[in-house]
Amino acid sequence: MPPPAYSATDYLWQFQRLLPRGRVWHRGWGRVQDADLLTLMPTWARLGAWLSGIIAEAFPCSTSQLLPEWEATLGLPNPCTGPLPTIQQRQQAVCAKFAARGGQSIPYFIELAASLGYKITIEESAPFRASVNRAGDPDNSADWAFAWTVVGPLVTVTYFRADESTAGEPLATWGNDLLECMIREYAPAHTIPIFEYPTASSWDDGASIWDGGASLWDYVTPSVEAPS
Repeated sequence: MPPPAYSATDYLWQFQRLLPRGRVWHRGWGRVQDADLLTLMPTWARLGAWLSGIIAEAFPCSTSQLLPEWEATLGLPNPCTGPLPTIQQRQQAVCAKFAARGGQSIPYFIELAASLGYKITIEESAPFRASVNRAGDPDNSADWAFAWTVVGPLVTVTYFRADESTAGEPLATWGNDLLECMIREYAPAHTIPIFEYPTASSWDDGASIWDGGASLWDYVTPSVEAPS
């Protein structure tokens, strides 16, 4: 249920009920006294509307005016987010950081990505095993037991939204850097997340990153050192 919204006139009627009794103190409308009192009421109406908004400000996923305070509390911006350009993206980062309680399951990482505005799926991999795999399956080494693939859209666009975005923000922003950084930050230390962004053509021809039996270390960044 939305919080109540009272107008300046509503505050005038309530104020008049609190006036002393007597012929001097009029209750209603039509006198100079009533018009004078009404000039004071918009201030109370604005204050009441702001206080009603505090209910939304109390939650990090809907905060606006207290966004800087939430960011300072949660240690944002961090190396993953950097200086985010829009209010909407800052709100998403705050919400994701607040909700990130830790986890190692596929649903946890899918939910983490969704809180950042990304729709993904996750595929697990495994080494090639005799009597389990068959001819034509990727000849994966034992290292692939620690790899998992995040499959997401090639381009994730965050659009300008009324009541969320502000003047001066771009009409659209895009990129997957935030997704990759956050997944790597929260991924279990013994695992290697791989990111795949298939295009329409790759779905049509059935192409896959697994084709060719490449080594796991062909898909990780150069900063990751392959095991000896």
